[in-house]
Amino acid sequence: MVGRSCVKGRMAEQEPTAEQLAALAAENQDEEPALSYKAPAQKSLKEIEELDKDDESLRKYKEVLLGNCAKVADPNVPNVQVTSLTLVCAAAPHPLVLDLTGDLGNFKKNPFVLKEGVEYKIKICFKVNREIVSGLKYIQTSIRGGIKIDKADYMVGSYGPRDTEYEFLTPQEEAPKGMMVRGTYTIKSQFTDDDQFNHLSWEWCLSIKKDWKD
Repeated sequence: MVGRSCVKGRMAEQEPTAEQLAALAAENQDEEPALSYKAPAQKSLKEIEELDKDDESLRKYKEVLLGNCAKVADPNVPNVQVTSLTLVCAAAPHPLVLDLTGDLGNFKKNPFVLKEGVEYKIKICFKVNREIVSGLKYIQTSIRGGIKIDKADYMVGSYGPRDTEYEFLTPQEEAPKGMMVRGTYTIKSQFTDDDQFNHLSWEWCLSIKKDWKD
């Protein structure tokens, strides 16, 4: 999160993705190099449900991807709702949770305190309400003293609508240590997708300290 320059990525593992479904239809086409990847064309939930009704294997894939979503969803609710961000740290004296359903402007007033050297993960909870969303990505930029210190991209994956929340967990990381890294960082977070649609952006603060109560 802070003091790194590497880019993190991880595809969702618990469900087949929209890319895997698209690959079933494109398996006889020439494969493009990985660097020229193009996002598959977006299809509505109804269009997906109507595809190849007689193909049993594809039907099972769609059942897994579409999950237990309600057939009627409120059109006034965003398709993707990011509900919370949590720093998962077993050593923390109390939960470090951002509720993203309320006022996002208060986060910078109350920084999270993270003890230097501890291990942690970032957990993001979100809902998909109506249509399959492809290539969700969490982007995080760390800024200190007006200078961009680090940027990390996490590939979240592709998800279908369902009634319950999804959880995405980043790989385990270690908070940096040393006098030079201690201090307060402004974190700019963004949840986007293959179409570069910004589902949510928010800012929060993180203070790296020598001890939890230092």
